[in-house]
Amino acid sequence: MTITPTDAGTRSGTLTTVEQRGIEPVPVAERTGTPGALFWVWFAANISILGLPLGATLVAFQGLTVWQALLVAVIGAAGSFAVVGVISIAGRRGGAPGLTLSRAVFGVRGNVGPTAVSLLSRLGWETVNTTTAAFVLLSLFAILFGTDGGSKAHPVVTIVAILVFVAATVLISGLGHAFIVAVQKWATWVFGALNVFVAVFLVARIDWDVVGAQPAGPVAAMVIGIGTIAAGTGIGWATAGADIARYTRTSVRAGKLVAASAAGAGIPLVVLVGLGSLVSAGDPTLAQAGDPVAAIRDMLPSWMAVPYLIAAFGGLLLSNHLSVYSASLTTLTLGVKVPRVWAVAVDVVITTLGAMYFMLVADGFYAPFITFISVLAVPITAWLGVFIADMLRRTWYDPAALLDLGRGGRYWYGGGVAWRAVVAWVGAIVVGFLFTNVQVGDADPVFVGAFSDTWIGANGLGWVVTFIVAAAVYLLTGGPRGTLHEQPDESAPLPHTEHTVR
Repeated sequence: MTITPTDAGTRSGTLTTVEQRGIEPVPVAERTGTPGALFWVWFAANISILGLPLGATLVAFQGLTVWQALLVAVIGAAGSFAVVGVISIAGRRGGAPGLTLSRAVFGVRGNVGPTAVSLLSRLGWETVNTTTAAFVLLSLFAILFGTDGGSKAHPVVTIVAILVFVAATVLISGLGHAFIVAVQKWATWVFGALNVFVAVFLVARIDWDVVGAQPAGPVAAMVIGIGTIAAGTGIGWATAGADIARYTRTSVRAGKLVAASAAGAGIPLVVLVGLGSLVSAGDPTLAQAGDPVAAIRDMLPSWMAVPYLIAAFGGLLLSNHLSVYSASLTTLTLGVKVPRVWAVAVDVVITTLGAMYFMLVADGFYAPFITFISVLAVPITAWLGVFIADMLRRTWYDPAALLDLGRGGRYWYGGGVAWRAVVAWVGAIVVGFLFTNVQVGDADPVFVGAFSDTWIGANGLGWVVTFIVAAAVYLLTGGPRGTLHEQPDESAPLPHTEHTVR
């Protein structure tokens, strides 16, 4: 398809039209975004209720004080989203989604592994969001219609709750970039205000004598907490950093992108993680609850529960439609030959089935959730190590070559694989898991790494080792090669591939 000036706006999407662009790099003329837009996108994506149980686990399971939990939240959440901001720099340089840009690093075939892991991560987070949001609606239905009894007691109502959230997600994420950016900004004020309203009420009920009497937890527990928060926040979003930033003006300074991402996500996350730790200090049942939504609802009078549930639903929706949007781009990068809006539909079908399983069949949810984010943190961090090391020399990405999957393309390398990057990625994953225990709740470990009982493994620092090994191996084996600073011809037409718009 040849793009003309008259349909460029439709390609990018407007508030009333569906974005038609898939993973093709955005022309410079259409890159008009600002760091402020990134700030609001990440702020809105992180005002979901999931920050509360994360904060509760720091106090109930790690034995930290509230003040230690707040410090952990600042380092783990804001720090990990600074890494998301670094990946946004690549989006500004190349104008394409993060995993599409990753083809330049791993090769058009070698990139399949990181892309598949990223898609699995996004689908997992969407299942978490959908399940939690359905619990929110069940709680709201219980107040309004007296249907309390849990998700398994009312399977039809549970399915309706899931489908309502999924429909709202598809409506927003399907329209695309322009609509998401607009919604994230104004909805942040609405749902953020509701969250503040509920937070003030919860804080007023806290027994500060109990909070002040808490003994400080060990430094090792803080280190583990930082890893848990980082894995559950910024690292989980890292591969999506460039997906929104690809529309950012090329003149925007890199530091502003990093600051916008770190502050945008860090502010709401620190508040919510801190609130979760405060509530859990007086009532540890929040961290142990199979349904934390209902656990917090029970702490509130009925007149306060309704705005709390509305705020919780809205926060989860703001997070989920951004995740689904990113997942649709990752699906296209993986090679699924459908328009972007259909990729959205494919992704939500999978997460809908996952939510139904956790709510109607499985015995628990949040223990598998914590295990899930811990396991995927290893391969995602390995990707980050290679990708960021590559960014040290690569200042641009050839837009035509990113879509050229044929032999002889710039990013074909050896048989479609950049072996230095792939070897560094796989090697770092192996090393990372050597320092990792995989365990679901209190059950017996599923996997025990050979070095998991060392100081590094016991303190949850396997992901740090993973990053260092990935970056070091990639750079020591030669890193990016070729002409990396030559500016491409932005006016050249993109090749006709399976990724062009239909």
